[in-house]
Amino acid sequence: MKPIRLIRSIVVVGGWTLLSRGAGFARDIMMAAYLGAGPVAEAFLIAFSLPNMFRRFFAEGAFNMAFVPMFAKKLEGGEDAKGFARDAFSGLAGILILFSVVGTLAMPWLVWAMASGFVGDARFDLAVLYGRIGFSYILFISLVALLSGVLNAFGRFTEASFVPVLMNLMFIAAMLLADHYGWDMGLTLAWTVPLTGVAQFAFTWWSAARMGYAIVPTWPKLTPELKRLFIIAAPAVLAGGVVQINLLVGRQVASFTEGAVAWLSYADRLYQLPLGVVGIAIGTVLLPDLSRRLRAGDAQGGQDSFNRGTEFALALTFPAAVALVVIAMPLCSVLFQRGAFGADDTANTAMALAAYGLGLPAFVFQKVLQPLYYAREDTRRPFRYAVVCMIVNAAIAIGLMPVIGFVAAALATTIAAWVMVWQLWRGSRGMGPEAAFDARFRARSWRIVLASAGMGAVLFGAMAALGPMLGTAGARYLGLTLLILAGIISYFALGTLIGAFRLSDFRSALRRNRG
Repeated sequence: MKPIRLIRSIVVVGGWTLLSRGAGFARDIMMAAYLGAGPVAEAFLIAFSLPNMFRRFFAEGAFNMAFVPMFAKKLEGGEDAKGFARDAFSGLAGILILFSVVGTLAMPWLVWAMASGFVGDARFDLAVLYGRIGFSYILFISLVALLSGVLNAFGRFTEASFVPVLMNLMFIAAMLLADHYGWDMGLTLAWTVPLTGVAQFAFTWWSAARMGYAIVPTWPKLTPELKRLFIIAAPAVLAGGVVQINLLVGRQVASFTEGAVAWLSYADRLYQLPLGVVGIAIGTVLLPDLSRRLRAGDAQGGQDSFNRGTEFALALTFPAAVALVVIAMPLCSVLFQRGAFGADDTANTAMALAAYGLGLPAFVFQKVLQPLYYAREDTRRPFRYAVVCMIVNAAIAIGLMPVIGFVAAALATTIAAWVMVWQLWRGSRGMGPEAAFDARFRARSWRIVLASAGMGAVLFGAMAALGPMLGTAGARYLGLTLLILAGIISYFALGTLIGAFRLSDFRSALRRNRG
């Protein structure tokens, strides 16, 4: 994949992810209006986080990181890639069916492990009920992740990227129906979770079948290739477990402050927008591309792909991080403050958002650097790095909780992410030319940071000037729009002026995409 095609694929995945995050914002805005930061909202957010946590543990963050490079290399080498995908699908399905049953039965213990601060009030019983209803989601969404890996290896990014859009649209429809017919909103959301899993799986399976990969599971068997897959995946599974422990520590810290689980969740949704559009999109495209290039011995092509992907990430991530920190308050106020979500909820969510925003570039750079390891089937070093981050995260979250309260959870996540980036970068120095920064990246990177800082100053001044409009109920949406436009225009104007990027780069990508 040429660098310009790499950017094109990133734009495709990022565009669909942007649509998904937009639908997700609509979902969260509706949830905040209907439930606020009350017990039902906190119980559902914990219950929904359980299958999602284990999904990242089993599939997206671990199993797929081993599966995609092996599958892509089999495609490149003309080997039996379909048989390998079928065996992996069957093995993963067998493990997850058993795990779904055990997890549903053990739900009270899982909720206690996630949020022991809920014990003794209504939130605990609600979280157990909602968790039992929705835990089977892990089975369907993990198989979706594997099928998406197959589609991505073929360069079919659109189908896989539509899956989260479908989920958010179903949640929006469910809340509208519950409001119209007077259904219990918490139970409606809980039952929507497994229904979305079935719909996402059906769509992804159908997309793979249209491509000639109608994977029908068989009785799981441990073939030599599957055994090798599990050996490679094991450290990544452990690393995924370490990441989830970090999240677990954060939720435990938050669960002892009423409303904090919801505040952190809403802030998480906001910073997940640029993370998903840029970081996840780049990681999704870069991993199969680097795997193929390593198989083909194309070191120069690998370096070009890595540098252009990193440059693209930097150009979009740094200004987004600055914006999340500088205008956290108006963002949270305009997007969430209505109905049951009050001014105190807005202020606390904004504090969490600013803390997350400081770590946004680190979260994205992890997605850029990790494929350098996984494309080489090196899952051991990322695991060791993750263990270090787990210790850093726990020490900061628990140590600072008595001093700054629930914000310690967000700040710990940010600091641990930067520690992870430093370790990944240092470990990649001996990998060869494809992991080295070229002259173009070095020339543009510091200019991108400078343009982002200038944009931050413009945003600060614009926020003060638009203060009355942002505080007026009827005009605040226009005020936020003008504020965001001021940031976008100033960033691209400053960036173009000082040579951080050239608009011709984007025009060239669009022309080749149409061609």
